[in-house]
Amino acid sequence: MRRILEAEIIKAFTRPRSYIGMGSIIALVALIDASFYFTGKEYIDLLFQNFDQVFSLEGTVVNGNLICFIILQTLIIQLPLLVALVTGDLISGEAAMGTLRYSLTKPISRFKFISAKWITAMLYSLGILLLLGVFAYGLSLVIFGPGDLLVLNADGLVVIRDAELFCRFMAAFVFAFISLTTVASLSLMLSAFSNNSVGPIVLTMVVIIVFTVISSFEMSFFDPIMPFLFTNHMGLWRRLFSDPIPTAEIVQSAGILVLHSLVFFGITQYHFKNKDIIE
Repeated sequence: MRRILEAEIIKAFTRPRSYIGMGSIIALVALIDASFYFTGKEYIDLLFQNFDQVFSLEGTVVNGNLICFIILQTLIIQLPLLVALVTGDLISGEAAMGTLRYSLTKPISRFKFISAKWITAMLYSLGILLLLGVFAYGLSLVIFGPGDLLVLNADGLVVIRDAELFCRFMAAFVFAFISLTTVASLSLMLSAFSNNSVGPIVLTMVVIIVFTVISSFEMSFFDPIMPFLFTNHMGLWRRLFSDPIPTAEIVQSAGILVLHSLVFFGITQYHFKNKDIIE
């Protein structure tokens, strides 16, 4: 199993498209950091102008923690696309190139083959998040320094002390990893049903967009299916920056996302086990 996994990791990380997402993250984080470095005060004044008559803000509002939070708010929506760009190609890409049948001629069970693909998909998701963490959190703290975080949410303005923020950000990245694992499992499942590279990637994004649009409608007609839409749980990382933290709600959503991942993985295994590989 170890050799199979090593081979899949090498194949995944030697493809040029695997580095498109990583390069995009570095470029966007650098751009956001630069924009806040030169014009951050104007943005903050505009953001908190409605609170000027209620209280005065003292100290350095623009700090590394705030920049990291804004970057997460901005980029977390794009991460599923970057993950699907690679994971949606793991099986269908080999089918399109005609190497899938050759790979299965080796002394390897189909279960181990798909398991190695799935683990590779999760490792790529982890790599994307680690890169985001280093640049969004680490680089922002180096440039802007630490400080308390002001968060605007549905309950109003929440002030979170600097001492609490490291644990909250780490928990947010863990939750984001669980969310991206669900996306990776979905795209891998769709990849097992396809013989071309583009279809699974596009279909994954279509599913995410449709589910997100349905979640945005506050209509009783959709209430029965809301708990089963995994996109409805992916944004729960923001609740980690509430006071108090709704731990039960977050754990429940994480469990639902993990369940989705396992279901997608099970469907992939079942289908691939019975699939005729003719090319």
